[in-house]
Amino acid sequence: MRRRTFSAVLVFGLAAAMSAPAQAAVDRDTAVYPTTIRLPNGFQPEGIAIGPGPVAYVGSMADGSVYRADLRTGAGAVVSRGPGTPALGLKSDARGRLFVAGGPGGDARVLDARTGRVLASYRLAAGPSFVNDVILTQGAAWFTDSTNPVLYKLPLPGGRLPSAAVRVPLTGDLVYQDGPDSPGSAGFNANGITPTPDGRGLIVVQSNTGGLFRVDPATGETRRVDLHGESLPEGDGLLLQGRTLYAVQNRLDTVAVLKLNAAGTDGRVVRRVKDARLALPTTVAAFGSRLYLLNIQFFATGPTPGVSYNAVAIPRP
Repeated sequence: MRRRTFSAVLVFGLAAAMSAPAQAAVDRDTAVYPTTIRLPNGFQPEGIAIGPGPVAYVGSMADGSVYRADLRTGAGAVVSRGPGTPALGLKSDARGRLFVAGGPGGDARVLDARTGRVLASYRLAAGPSFVNDVILTQGAAWFTDSTNPVLYKLPLPGGRLPSAAVRVPLTGDLVYQDGPDSPGSAGFNANGITPTPDGRGLIVVQSNTGGLFRVDPATGETRRVDLHGESLPEGDGLLLQGRTLYAVQNRLDTVAVLKLNAAGTDGRVVRRVKDARLALPTTVAAFGSRLYLLNIQFFATGPTPGVSYNAVAIPRP
């Protein structure tokens, strides 16, 4: 599942866009921020986006609501009530917009991050689908579908929202596998998505096989990233900062840290990070010297209204 102008470089994280003194100041401030952010009971968080500024947005699998939290205090509230279908992957841009993947609803929507107002809605798939994650690149928003071998592109010329999405079928090395239609199951294919370090391609992780693939955004042709014998089973959210890729492995309660080449065709797992507070983390975002991860945990507990949820911060490896 699953799993920021924003140019192909700035998407990788706020820290990458800062000067060294500014980054040092943010890191000092972040050190006193809470390391656990409590979310509403029963919220079932899945996607997280951070920024502009020390603000996190969290999407709900339960009903598609979006919760806004202040990273400085941990306090927050629902900013947008959902339509009854999930809100999975989220990304925010410098224009104050949130791009939301709609999961089995087969849709995407764009929200005003300040008011929660729906700015645009898009029907991406007519049949069964699982629109899982989203990434912003220079000039477009891209959505994965864990059920269908296709990416959905929202062209954003001059930042303007389009009237419709463009389907980009996936071909080549990434071959979808059949399986049960539930999160974390054998049926989940393309999940997290991020640009390549050089900004010329896209990278997606296939949850059920652990494969990492580079996608040509012009053609949809996929090529397996050479991980030198490693893989990313249960791969979910991806976050790229420079040439460092953070890959969440949800059922393993792990964040894999990889170093990629510029083209995103070759990568090496340099370490794996665990934390006792991780409980089926889904997606990851960065602010200052920290990574923020969401705990969905319901594969073990069941998604009941009384279950408490949170986001946790860990030092950025």
